[in-house]
Amino acid sequence: MRLTKRILITIGGLIGQARISLSDIKLNIGGRLPKLPNFQCHAIGNIVFGALILTAPSLIAAGVTIRIAADSDVGLAGKWTKARCLEWAAKTGNQVEYLNLPPSANDVLTLFSQYWAAQTPDLDIYQIDVCWPGMAAAHAVDLKKYFSGQDMAQFFPRIVENNTVDGRLIGIPFFTDAGLLYYRTDLLEKYGYKEPPQTWEELTAEATKIQAGERAAGDADFWGFVWQGNSYEGLTCDGLEWIYSYGGGTIIERDGTVSIDNPNALEALKMAKSWVGTISPRGVTNYKEEESRNVWQSGHAAFMRNWPYAYALGDDKQSPIAGKFSVTVLPKGGSDGKHAATLGGWQLMVSKYSKNPDLAADLVRYLTSAEIQKRDAIELTRLPTRPALYQDKDVLAKVPWFGSLLPVFTNAVARPSTILRGDYNQFATIFFNNLNQVLNDQKSEEDALRSIAAGAERFVAKK
Repeated sequence: MRLTKRILITIGGLIGQARISLSDIKLNIGGRLPKLPNFQCHAIGNIVFGALILTAPSLIAAGVTIRIAADSDVGLAGKWTKARCLEWAAKTGNQVEYLNLPPSANDVLTLFSQYWAAQTPDLDIYQIDVCWPGMAAAHAVDLKKYFSGQDMAQFFPRIVENNTVDGRLIGIPFFTDAGLLYYRTDLLEKYGYKEPPQTWEELTAEATKIQAGERAAGDADFWGFVWQGNSYEGLTCDGLEWIYSYGGGTIIERDGTVSIDNPNALEALKMAKSWVGTISPRGVTNYKEEESRNVWQSGHAAFMRNWPYAYALGDDKQSPIAGKFSVTVLPKGGSDGKHAATLGGWQLMVSKYSKNPDLAADLVRYLTSAEIQKRDAIELTRLPTRPALYQDKDVLAKVPWFGSLLPVFTNAVARPSTILRGDYNQFATIFFNNLNQVLNDQKSEEDALRSIAAGAERFVAKK
């Protein structure tokens, strides 16, 4: 590998940019090689070689730039992750170029698919969604080369299993996610509720009562419950939670059985449809995470389904609801149902087209380390992928609700991406488009379930 470093030198009032390599030395001024007297060239040579000898270790390190595509700069996450990358750069003497990703997971996948198709070496590390390892496997380094079985035993086994395709470790768990129920503690107390709802039926009743009371008190824009109803992957997550909570299965079971078209799934969709225009705005069918959070954080909702990132934002000193809310598990589908949370989160993958996979893997190790994940949990309330941190006293002192949610993350419901692999994105589009049509009263619940099941059968048959 050819290692170079640029330095600025001044001779006779001229500022030149020198590129030093182990095989040649060039002095560039304005992009051209100047014709200087021999003694000047000789002097420059001595200066350059002196610099090379004195700073050889830093020159070798500084010659490597690792490029990472990671967190969106919406909210705090992108700035935080970028700062950790710069810490690693300072510790190792390398450089990091950081690409902020779009806030929509669908847009990110479209972007990544283009990079992978081009087999570009311009990105070394990709932050990939938990349901993408099957799609990304052909473009990823097998990280078992860098992470031992003992290393991986420190992460949630379900996520490691999810990230393993044909025996190859595609990504290292960076942070996990699971859907949570946010609720206004002050409003529950005001309206006589001692605890958050345990079932979707209880949530519907409580949201109806609180919404009516707040509107009567003068807040005409108040809603009982906000969530993600847009036609995108977020609705896949919400929909899977509804269906699983009513005992309707996981759409496609682990053995490949397509289970979605059943009475329990039908009951779940009818319940969700009933919220639109009653306890949820009709516009909820266009909501993604940030639209939901904006309504919630401005104080205009009693309940919200969202990911953990919204906690730190809502609890900011400038937030109207700071100190007035808490989180819990999502409700069950009736008294015989189950609490359900779709497994979310992001992994760090090293591109097989990278020219510096060893250093890229080292940055991944740093970002997924216990030390950095602990800071992430305390500073951003993002969920660690290491179970031990849910019992860490410093973490629990900052986010005490982490301790009670460990079973949720241990048993979170996975989307059928491991089964469908490269076909998952196409199937998910069928799923969330049909659900969105139901919510917009453009299709019956029965027809939607049949359409989803037919699509699932086609993809399963290809395996």
